[in-house]
Amino acid sequence: MDQKTTGLRENYGHRRQPALGKAMPVTALLLNLESNPLDYSRSDNGAELLEEDDKPPQFFGVTDEPPSPNEEDYKPPNHYEDDGKLAGDRHREIPCSNCLQTAPGHLTDRQSAINEMCQRLCGPECRRPQGLTLDGVRQDFLRQYEIAEAVAKTSAMTSTVQMKQRLAARKLEFEKEMEMDEQRGVASPRIDINLGQSSSAAATGMGEFEFEPPRDLLLYLVRMGSFNSAPKINNVDSQDDGLVLPAGLSTPALLQHVQQLRGGGIEQPSLLTRGFLKPLLADEDVADGLRCLKLNSVSRVCSAPVEGDDIRLLQWNILSQTLGQHNDGFVRCPEEALTWEHRKYLIVQEILQNQPDVICLQEVDHFKFLQTVLGSQNYAGIFFPKPDSPCLYIEQNNGPDGCAIFYKRDKLQLQGYDTRILEVWRVQSNQVAIAARLRMRSSGREFCVATTHLKARHGALLAKLRNEQGRDLIRFVKQFAGDTPLLLCGDFNAEPVEPIYATILGCDLLRLGSAYADVKLDREEILHPSEDVGEFVAKSMKREPPYTTWKIREEGEECHTIDYVFYTPDRLKIKNCLDFPAGEQIGKNRTPSFQYPSDHFSLVCDFELLPPTENGKEGGSGSGSDGENETEVEGSKHGAIQ
Repeated sequence: MDQKTTGLRENYGHRRQPALGKAMPVTALLLNLESNPLDYSRSDNGAELLEEDDKPPQFFGVTDEPPSPNEEDYKPPNHYEDDGKLAGDRHREIPCSNCLQTAPGHLTDRQSAINEMCQRLCGPECRRPQGLTLDGVRQDFLRQYEIAEAVAKTSAMTSTVQMKQRLAARKLEFEKEMEMDEQRGVASPRIDINLGQSSSAAATGMGEFEFEPPRDLLLYLVRMGSFNSAPKINNVDSQDDGLVLPAGLSTPALLQHVQQLRGGGIEQPSLLTRGFLKPLLADEDVADGLRCLKLNSVSRVCSAPVEGDDIRLLQWNILSQTLGQHNDGFVRCPEEALTWEHRKYLIVQEILQNQPDVICLQEVDHFKFLQTVLGSQNYAGIFFPKPDSPCLYIEQNNGPDGCAIFYKRDKLQLQGYDTRILEVWRVQSNQVAIAARLRMRSSGREFCVATTHLKARHGALLAKLRNEQGRDLIRFVKQFAGDTPLLLCGDFNAEPVEPIYATILGCDLLRLGSAYADVKLDREEILHPSEDVGEFVAKSMKREPPYTTWKIREEGEECHTIDYVFYTPDRLKIKNCLDFPAGEQIGKNRTPSFQYPSDHFSLVCDFELLPPTENGKEGGSGSGSDGENETEVEGSKHGAIQ
């Protein structure tokens, strides 16, 4: 490759890379065409040449160039030799042999390329004299062809324009399947949430029909490399190897230090300030609430850590540096505000000023930096990357992005953890989850925390894929956590109206509630929800915050709720949640910005870990079941742990 070409490629982000024609094999997959050498034989040796505009479409292998009509060996398909009029006369009066079912067997085969092309070319006037009605099959092929055309126009995974084209193709595929089901008298595909749901939910007919696309199509949809033609660049996490922090800094001192590093001697805009939903009264106990730290110029949002068996959880999609700077298309964000030098210290400030006990992060592609900075404040972390991260297809990446969990070592002890690549209909996707079992050092009580980042983008089929990922997540988390109190959080990339929300809240295996939806409810109402699962989910849906992400991309402004903290209400009491800044506070350019480093806002929740009930199965520190579980989890570890 010459130097000029190399220079060009270095300037391409993944979103800006040209198409390399990788979509064509999928076109063949959807058309399901098979080449037959006999289809190209011709008895008259091509003596009669057709007019340019009258030549029929030709079938050719997806890896070959189409044959040129001007070449001497050009031969149209067999079924045009029976009557020359069929090749160019639009007013066909004589049906072709294929429509009359008198053609050789290899041509009348339903999967034959010639048969497919015949159904596309031959109109009703061709078949009417013989009373043939193949319109349904013809329309089926036309729909397949339309899908293939849409798919063939797509290439890179996260290109905004091409993404819309690919989703249009998927929508066509989904609609076609539903039409076929209706023609066969089969119920339309429905979202199946029957994973131990209540009898009232089962009685509504949910899950009567399980729609499952072909495996090859699933691989194309849920895996990155299966349809990305860009070369993979396997860089490692090394961009922060030179980071050195003074030893022994307290949290306030560290925050002031990183603010100075961020400014580089120049005063920078302050981080967005936020308050909690339940402000403290002057005489309230600090352990029950939130006392602001006095950090001078540092943002005063933060509060004192909760005490005893209380847990403060921070959930946040911090925005992958590689994707945010080179791929995501934040058209209203200044370029300087997207640099890692600017963002990394704002990320640290947003996390540490809230002093969480547990930190759950997504889109982490600088784990070593967080490990160093948070490690100085006595946090330990677990990281699990995506198997085929989109970061790896972008120049100058810092390794794959993934999910991470950090926990405060002086308060919590890690009993074990497990990771999973989430599956969609038994096919591994490109999304991951981490689950960790933590033990309170003060009381010996245990709880589990799990985090995930589900597939992004809009569309009916994408919502279905997310729902299937959620079902697999439930199985994984339930098997790991058992009856232990659970905190399940992450970027689910789904608004509350999507099926995944009802799948999680309506599942009897876990019996979860949503922290932000429940924080203002009375405890009695939380513990005794409506017996009708649909009503329970609908009420929770309405109480969710109006947005957890607010950004402006090339295709427009997005403001919606897609991040959640789910919890077990009978074992954990929600006490407070960090509120979201108002629109005028965020600014007209939204996020990310100089005042906030991510396009998602952090979710911070305070929980009280309740003692087990009389029938509870949670054991103390000496429980044999805990030791058994620890051994099992330790044996299935993946990722890094400190």
